[in-house]
Amino acid sequence: MKYFKLPDLGEGLPEADILEWHVNEGDHIAEDQLLVSVETAKAVIEVPSPQSGVIAHLFGAQGDTVHTGEPLVEFITDDEEEDSGTVVGSLVTAEAASQEDSFIIGASPSSLAHRQQRATPAVRALANRLDIDLDTIQGSGQQGAINTHDVEHAARFNKAFGAPERLKGVRKHMAINMSQAHAQVVPVSLFEDAHISHWPDKTDIMMRLIQAIAAACQKEPIINSWFDGQQLTLRQHQHIDLGVAVDTDKGLFVPVLRDIAGRSETALREGLNKLRDDVSARTIPAAELQGATITLTNFGTMAGRYATPIIVPPQVAIIGAGVIREEAVIKNKKLAIGKILPISLTFDHRVATGGEAARFLRVFIQSLEDNLN
Repeated sequence: MKYFKLPDLGEGLPEADILEWHVNEGDHIAEDQLLVSVETAKAVIEVPSPQSGVIAHLFGAQGDTVHTGEPLVEFITDDEEEDSGTVVGSLVTAEAASQEDSFIIGASPSSLAHRQQRATPAVRALANRLDIDLDTIQGSGQQGAINTHDVEHAARFNKAFGAPERLKGVRKHMAINMSQAHAQVVPVSLFEDAHISHWPDKTDIMMRLIQAIAAACQKEPIINSWFDGQQLTLRQHQHIDLGVAVDTDKGLFVPVLRDIAGRSETALREGLNKLRDDVSARTIPAAELQGATITLTNFGTMAGRYATPIIVPPQVAIIGAGVIREEAVIKNKKLAIGKILPISLTFDHRVATGGEAARFLRVFIQSLEDNLN
């Protein structure tokens, strides 16, 4: 038997969720035939077969999490010896295998294999009869073990309020990243308004925001940095690679617009359009969702004036743009109606001082208020 492992799907992508199998056990398949569609934190990826052969076993069901290096498919082969290049570690064949080794291949630590550690066979049978997902239960026994009382309580709770649904794919990884960011970053937010009454109709707001970020990063380059809180090291970047938050029905994506200070407005607009199209089609390469040095979220296209957006390490800052509004302003010592663009800047105070952040924000606002036309 030979085993095809989940390949490396890109830097920073250690796992994927199974969306759909395109083959069945017993099928004879050809090399490069589509095996399975998986979803990562970045995109939906189709995984082809590395060889021709008959499928003996599929590891994992729809919704299961598979980690890089774990088996996806077992092939029938005439070889008597295992090929170390296609077999993951030592598959469990001995009764003396450790509890860790007995994890079901293809399942995440929080899925079926983990349940076997946290619940006895009788409890698992009860959960199956009551249609309870053990992953959604916090055990009350020793070391988090799940007992019959926990299962029965979950059944009553589900009957009253409905069964919970585990997060998958993009939303699962968003939850993990946000929790890590909350634990690691020391955020401070500054707010300011840009007066943009002079902007002509049909001004490309995103391009003005991007150009303002480029100007501000060049003035205060520490804001365009990566910080390693464990090693206490700072990496300042020569290029400004801007992460642009894109909202989708599947969750939040942040594709990266490269070298925003070194490209023309036309090139930036074309690049941004392509990134958004690729995100919508879920065809964006994983590499295009990595390496941002600073992030922009233009939530003002929907609602909201100010925000305290979350910084995702190793970045040290994120800029938010709110809804443009008309309000009373003082112009030449007279009351007038003007257009206001609210801006929020959240920065990691472990890295940047309040003065550096304030100077960054001042240049950013000045760039928006400059009459470029």
